[in-house]
Amino acid sequence: MPIDDDEAIRRILKSAKTIAVVGASVKPWRDSNSIMKFLIDKGYKVFPVNPQYSQVLGISCAPDLSSVPEKIDIVDVFRRPEVLDEIVDDALEVGVKTLWLQVGVVNETAAERAERAGLNVIMDRCIRIDHQRLLR
Repeated sequence: MPIDDDEAIRRILKSAKTIAVVGASVKPWRDSNSIMKFLIDKGYKVFPVNPQYSQVLGISCAPDLSSVPEKIDIVDVFRRPEVLDEIVDDALEVGVKTLWLQVGVVNETAAERAERAGLNVIMDRCIRIDHQRLLR
């Protein structure tokens, strides 16, 4: 079962230092863009991940998780649920601690596989909303 406990989510958000935003966009009206900016403003080191862009918000954009130059604490996913198996594979390969699936990103099979492999999984929740609510 994905994590749905406020205290556990608070601990994850407080302990994380680096967040990779998979599906980052240069388009300011996209949630991935505004949430990435929010996370930067809150002091996280954020790495955009999207093979379509060289930069997002002035930060070098990695084509995939294995190209992120630092250890990743949270992978925040803004992609369609049907591509999550590949993202879980990549997250496991690079040793991510937490897989955060944004609102609408629901794939029970991929989430269960990630949990069985030892990842914290938060699914169908917005990291910005939870951060604002739990870490005022």
